[in-house]
Amino acid sequence: MGKFVIKETKTGIKFDLKASNGEVIATSEVYSSEDACKKGIASVQKNAPVAAVENQTVEGYATEKNPKFEIYADKAGEFRFRLKATNGQIIAVSEGYKALASCKNGIESVKKNAPDAEIVKE
Repeated sequence: MGKFVIKETKTGIKFDLKASNGEVIATSEVYSSEDACKKGIASVQKNAPVAAVENQTVEGYATEKNPKFEIYADKAGEFRFRLKATNGQIIAVSEGYKALASCKNGIESVKKNAPDAEIVKE
């Protein structure tokens, strides 16, 4: 089972969603307080399972309604995803993947792990 790991940074507090194998599958922005960070986690838990997937790497892709996962290519040519809440705010982002299939697997992992993931503080 996955888990949300809350940790402090130099500029605030953030979370990583880790899969059962310990791999980080999504990361949050940096929040100003632990309370705000926990609200971000709750938003991921609520939105991830129902979010559509919008693949922005294909020409003429269909625009999906929020909440949604957006797949895009970064400057290095790697595939990444960001999860947007119903209000359009980005609530989680991925690492870079060399293959589109791996990126899609990351999204499936977030959808599967986020709803029941325990929350731990490091």
